[in-house]
Amino acid sequence: MDYTQILIKPLISEKGTFLKEEMDQVAFFVHKDSNKVQIKKAVEEAFGVTVKAVNVVVRRPQAKMVSRGRKRQPSRVPGYKKAYVTLAEGSRIEFFEGV
Repeated sequence: MDYTQILIKPLISEKGTFLKEEMDQVAFFVHKDSNKVQIKKAVEEAFGVTVKAVNVVVRRPQAKMVSRGRKRQPSRVPGYKKAYVTLAEGSRIEFFEGV
């Protein structure tokens, strides 16, 4: 897989900003079939940085009930896969600067 297929989009949230500032980590939504080695190579190739470690979190799809007036209808919450990438000392991704 090409790195454009592995890295779907960056995770920009309060937790993502905290990790970037305090722990030199960035978070991405990644393809569900990718592994840690592929994610590491994709980040290094895409941004030209050195990756120290990769941690992966998988959320499985879930079923839930949604109320529509008096009716309760089944619905689905999609799953996703996130990667928390720890960068080596001195490495920065300019894309996230100023966010």
